[in-house]
Amino acid sequence: QVQLVESGGGLVQPGGSLRLSCVASGSIFDIYVMGWYRQAPGKQRELVASITSGGRTNYADSVKGRFTISRDNAKNTVPLQMNSLKPEDTAVYYCNAASPYGSISWGQGTQVTVSS
Repeated sequence: QVQLVESGGGLVQPGGSLRLSCVASGSIFDIYVMGWYRQAPGKQRELVASITSGGRTNYADSVKGRFTISRDNAKNTVPLQMNSLKPEDTAVYYCNAASPYGSISWGQGTQVTVSS
C-alpha cells in the first residue's frame, strides 16, 4: 500500500504563490506516476499536473506556465509550485499515485483558496 499526505494549502490573494507538497510512504516502488488533481465545488475532479518516475511532466492547459511539478525521489516528495494564482484555481487539491495499471492511492486533500 501507498500512503500520501499533502500539505501547503491555504488562503492567498490573486497573483500570489503557494507551494504544495505530497509525501509518499509505503510501497513506493509500485509508483509509476505522481499527480496533482483538484476539485472545485460542483465540478468534477481534474488533473492539474503529473510527473512520471522518469521525470516526464504533463500539465492542464489552464495552469501551463504558472504551475511547476517536480519530484524528489530521495525524499519521496512531489512538490507543486503554484504562481500567479487566480480565483479559478480555488479548489481542494489532491495528490495521487498510480502504477502502470491505474490509480493506487489518493491523499486526503488540501484546500487552496485564492481570494482578495
